[in-house]
Amino acid sequence: MSQTLVNLPTHQSSPGRQLAARGLVALGLLALIVGIVYIDRGAYNDSYDGSVSLIDAIYYATVTITTTGYGDITPVLPHARIINAILVTPLRIAFLVLLVGTTLEVLATQGRRIFLDSRWRKRMRNHAVVVGYGTKGRSAVQTLIDTKYSPERMVIIDGRPGVIAEANLEGFAGISGDGTRREILRRAEISKAHDVIITLDRDDSAILVTLTVRQLNPSAHIVVAVREQDNASLLRQSGADAVITSSEAVGRVVGLSTISPNLGSIIEDLLTADQGLEIAERQVSAEEVGHGPADIRDERVLGVVRNRTLRQFSDPTVAKLETGDQLVVVRHAPKSSGERKSG
Repeated sequence: MSQTLVNLPTHQSSPGRQLAARGLVALGLLALIVGIVYIDRGAYNDSYDGSVSLIDAIYYATVTITTTGYGDITPVLPHARIINAILVTPLRIAFLVLLVGTTLEVLATQGRRIFLDSRWRKRMRNHAVVVGYGTKGRSAVQTLIDTKYSPERMVIIDGRPGVIAEANLEGFAGISGDGTRREILRRAEISKAHDVIITLDRDDSAILVTLTVRQLNPSAHIVVAVREQDNASLLRQSGADAVITSSEAVGRVVGLSTISPNLGSIIEDLLTADQGLEIAERQVSAEEVGHGPADIRDERVLGVVRNRTLRQFSDPTVAKLETGDQLVVVRHAPKSSGERKSG
């Protein structure tokens, strides 16, 4: 019967610390050989003066462990040669593997990571940056994946390393750190981002992130989830293009579900992608130009965006659709790839 084991978190140290730790272990192996030779110095012969001192033991251990082997100091008694064969030689091999092999591995891994990071920065533009990967952030990311972005064009910023590890497994680039810090945002290439989504648990942090993002990228489209309605105006003044009051939105759905479970179900359906109904925005087609919003078939027009201004479908100024209009519609959600195959 197999036993399920817990996956414990691992501590990742810097390359400098890893090299320092390996250097200390190598010095320990060297000191061990020095001790073996010096304690048994009577079994060794020095061609220079015939005796082996502490300095000679250090010298012998150094040239032996590095496989230099000048041959001026040698074990002459049988037991000393056996000790060299079964103990010193494995220590010498361990030294080489530890100091040379792992050092090259650390340097190569770090170099490869720097190369990949540099290549990623050059390619990343017009992407989406999500600050905060909790429940709201995950839902926002899933919606973007279903409608607009591929995982390769999204960056997750979160202060919890475990969350970033999960985001990496899901195919997203992730940066572990405080999203209020400029250097963290710069690492996400925030200046070249097209959309920025901020879903933090604290409104004051969300305001600070919004201010910083707007300074670094004046043209980015910033959407912020705020917990308290009183802070929504502050976020808009800070540069947010859209502010969603999460607690109030949830409260409205809960209230509607209490009044009528059907209303709550419809709203939840509209907010859920790939099933039932969905809300979408699309470009008006050439065939639809000149017609009214009510003439659109298979969809229900909720609003028309003209000259970057959202107008209600009943607004007389959009009684006839024009080229360049954007339609906000309710439609049947397209079938997922799995449903299409099964159908």
